[in-house]
Amino acid sequence: MNESLHAMDTWWQAVLSGFVRTDPPTVPALLLLGIVAAAVVLSIPRATWRWFGLYVTFVHELGHAFAALMTSRFIHGLKIGLDHSGQLVSSGRRGFSATWSGFWGYPAPAVVGVALVWSVSAGWAGAAASIGALVLLVALIFLRNFTGIVVALVSAAIAQSLVMFADPATVSYLILALGIALGVGSVRDFFKVAAVHTRRRNQLANSDAYILAQSTHVPSFIWLTGFAVVIAGSAALSGWLLWGLLDV
Repeated sequence: MNESLHAMDTWWQAVLSGFVRTDPPTVPALLLLGIVAAAVVLSIPRATWRWFGLYVTFVHELGHAFAALMTSRFIHGLKIGLDHSGQLVSSGRRGFSATWSGFWGYPAPAVVGVALVWSVSAGWAGAAASIGALVLLVALIFLRNFTGIVVALVSAAIAQSLVMFADPATVSYLILALGIALGVGSVRDFFKVAAVHTRRRNQLANSDAYILAQSTHVPSFIWLTGFAVVIAGSAALSGWLLWGLLDV
């Protein structure tokens, strides 16, 4: 019992230690290129995307969940499929709250990505790691299928290890790589959903843009444009922040 309490206290102190601002790193060009390359390797090749894409889907669904909670909706459960499908079930008032929740799926990884890049540029990479570790643990409450629980547990274990064992420089570089990878993953998923509306229309029922169009009578291309604007804006801001970190 005492050992368990000691381990819990050690973990909590490690989480709290992340909320100490450090000097933002100055990243040499070659190292930044390596970080970007690592992010691309995570999110482009099929072999790695098969697994990292599950995490991007997780963030996608958490985007829906967070937006739902912002408008006082009740979350019943969240599921993630091995085929990168996801489902969030929530209830509440119709109208704005349902639309708000429905929109913040595809843009969520890009927004989280730019937030992670910003945290590094502002000296709060440790806080980003600590907050991420806590969010992933809380998310377990909402998961309702085996794949989702495994994705959350693996993600949480990595986040907890980062918080407890990595030095500040390593945390900054890994958070930077994750932020870039989420941004790239968001772009990849956007092109995937756009293709559903052009070439694979038999899958329309699974598209957030189509579902939003059905519930609001606003055409799908408007919602797709909204996704694209947020994702492109996040990418542009990430690029600007990365330029600020570059040691030139």
